[in-house]
Amino acid sequence: MIWTLKIAMVLAGLYAAIVVAAYFLQTQLIFPAGLVGQGGGAPPNSSNVELKTPDGETVVLVRMSPIAGEAGERPILLGFGGNAWSANALAAMLHQMFPEYEIAAMHYRGYGPSSGRPSARALFEDAALAYDHLSGQAGVVAVGLSIGASVAVDLAANRPLKGLVLVTPFDSLKELAATHYPWLPVRLFLRHRMENAATLRDLKLPVAIITAEHDIVVPDARSKPVREASADLRADIVIDGAGHNDIYERAEFEASLRKSVAAVSAD
Repeated sequence: MIWTLKIAMVLAGLYAAIVVAAYFLQTQLIFPAGLVGQGGGAPPNSSNVELKTPDGETVVLVRMSPIAGEAGERPILLGFGGNAWSANALAAMLHQMFPEYEIAAMHYRGYGPSSGRPSARALFEDAALAYDHLSGQAGVVAVGLSIGASVAVDLAANRPLKGLVLVTPFDSLKELAATHYPWLPVRLFLRHRMENAATLRDLKLPVAIITAEHDIVVPDARSKPVREASADLRADIVIDGAGHNDIYERAEFEASLRKSVAAVSAD
């Protein structure tokens, strides 16, 4: 009986230690800025714009102009990458797929050349700062990948976007975390709140969604509520056989992204 009690106490102590560690390490786990680096350096023909935040940090926005002869009255594509993406890599990818568009992508706070420490609130505030820098143009379409979809959705709730393109989005960060760690009380201690489905229910702008058939990072149970919350869903594309990370390597992805941007840009 005593040994049973001791074992139970040891296990309880280990569980408590894991919970405490998860609480204090959540920012590093959600935003692994140290693993991202510069993403291979700035893309050719790009320029960096340094934006000053109200609390004194510097957020860097990568901008790429349309190729010669392709400029027109098209919206700017403002990209927000996944939690392990560099804005340089995202800008280069979008520019390759959309050479006729102006491209902008934000280095998250604490990522690459941007200073500070990342958090959901900081990313949301910095996205608004990036939008304000780009305002006055022919509209903005936000393209959000994975966790970047959350940044795009929050921006849509606070700034007048032309449309949203969401790639592998989840409905709620706390619900996604609970799906992967059902044995941890993540709903109670998660500090970073990203409630995409709840935010989208109050928005009327055009939305396009691209998901991967075999996504185990953001399973369909977590992306389905995003579809249901989108009042003006212009495109809903599932890329067969793709996973969360290799979706960008699929031949269908570029066509799907172009279709989505066209769908949300149409009047």
